[in-house]
Amino acid sequence: MNEPTRRHRRTLVQHWGAVLWPSFIAAGLASVVFFAFVDPLRLGEISFPGHAVSRELGYTLGFFMFWAVTAMASAVTGYLLRPLPRDDDELPLG
Repeated sequence: MNEPTRRHRRTLVQHWGAVLWPSFIAAGLASVVFFAFVDPLRLGEISFPGHAVSRELGYTLGFFMFWAVTAMASAVTGYLLRPLPRDDDELPLG
């Protein structure tokens, strides 16, 4: 593998690490705070009345929901922190 490919791969791994790691920590904290006040069994009865949702499944689904939301927020932040193009006429979103 040549050097530019290695550098690109390393940059890509660093980018995804910078998105997923903080969002993982934020999802853990959000889950702790949320489930300190909300019982997953009661939430399951409200959300999925016909299905049996265990407490562990409720915690797991809640954590992954929080992780998806915080990962999207981190990804948008990473996207907005990209360097601007050198040409002043080109829009950063175009």
